Amino acid sequence: MFSKEFEEIVQRRRSNRRFDKSIHLEDDVIKRSLERAILSPNSSNMQLWEFYWIKSEVEKAKLVPLCLGQSAARTADHFMVFVTRRDLWKLRAQWNLQKIKHAIGAHTPTKLQKRGLEYYGKLMPIVFQRDIFGISTLVRKWICFYKGLFKPFMRMGGNADQRVIVHKSCALAAQTFMLSISAEGFDSCPLEGFDSKGVKKLLNLPAGAEVNMIVAIGKGTEEGVYNERLRVPFEEVVFVK
Repeated sequence: MFSKEFEEIVQRRRSNRRFDKSIHLEDDVIKRSLERAILSPNSSNMQLWEFYWIKSEVEKAKLVPLCLGQSAARTADHFMVFVTRRDLWKLRAQWNLQKIKHAIGAHTPTKLQKRGLEYYGKLMPIVFQRDIFGISTLVRKWICFYKGLFKPFMRMGGNADQRVIVHKSCALAAQTFMLSISAEGFDSCPLEGFDSKGVKKLLNLPAGAEVNMIVAIGKGTEEGVYNERLRVPFEEVVFVK
């Protein structure tokens, strides 16, 4: 069944680079959109993300130059900084374990619950463990190589693979957030150009955190949409096997 409502939301969402500074978003609009973003799919439900809502004039003024003075940044009513927290994997794995144990209670765990306990208690440490000597990375690569000789197996190695996992999940949350902002009748612009080190310092983020995306939010203007939406033809990017 064709979803007219979702089609309208997707078609309405454009990267708007100049917002109407006389129109302000209610905090409830941002809060609802964040609540929806938190529901986004993410790898293994580890939720290795954080969302920093920048709304005070003082903090926005600090962030604008770190976003290289882009017009979307200069005119934004709010900012949302999406951050990956790969360093929190132990806490998130433990959180999932506790949820499963609480559901089991005094009962005998089901087959699915047993799998969950193994998943977060044993597999997640294998996936995310790191050490200064790189031993855990070598172990992962060896496991993937050996298992891959006999059956399809996820190729998980070192630092780059871990970063890709958490950044994909965080980007999904950012997209949900932007679609929600569009559904609320407002606009957004994901900013690619920013000083990541400066933003980390501004937000006082730990070394293990990384800035995934900064999204400027406001009421868009006609001049904020620079051109028509151009996309490579469907046939050049979609392949049916």
